[in-house]
Amino acid sequence: MSVLQPVTLENETVRLEPLDEHQHREPLSAAIRDGELWTIRETLVPHPDQLDAFFAAAAERRAQGNSLAFATRDRRTGRIVGSTRFMNINADFRRVEIGHTFLARSAWRTPLNTNAKYLMLRHAFEVWSFNRVELLTDVLNLRSRAAIERIGACQEGILRCHMQMPDGRLRDSVIFSIIRAEWPGARARLEARLGPARV
Repeated sequence: MSVLQPVTLENETVRLEPLDEHQHREPLSAAIRDGELWTIRETLVPHPDQLDAFFAAAAERRAQGNSLAFATRDRRTGRIVGSTRFMNINADFRRVEIGHTFLARSAWRTPLNTNAKYLMLRHAFEVWSFNRVELLTDVLNLRSRAAIERIGACQEGILRCHMQMPDGRLRDSVIFSIIRAEWPGARARLEARLGPARV
């Protein structure tokens, strides 16, 4: 089993499609403009005019064997509303990070992000048989932190001066995780929240 084989993850609510520059460039540009996501200080969303670098980096990291990027499609409307990815894939140590996630502002406070995280967690634990999934976010991003806690992740600590942001700010990152022993309980809680749309 190769964890780097392209895979589509979907249920009735959301479809995570392997990121494709030709298919997804224009829809992603529109999603980013919906809310001017690049202006949000606590995130790393590319400006629509800088998508060349975004797609190149995603392709390079996949070629290096440590990342699989997706475009996020709202199955109710058919629109591409953002992107997410498996990052820092380590098949030897059986761990992965879920990150580089952004959604158009009109998709905030909808079931899309929770459904996407559910599908990715299920794939990591049940298809790849990984032991650990990590999620990191800016310590200042309270909305993201709350969303990660809602999916059942455990906060482990704060990585000080973890990243330098484009504006020069030294970002502290909060690290969360879900481990294999916790997945059955986290899955049950997520499925109770999502209802029949999970399948």
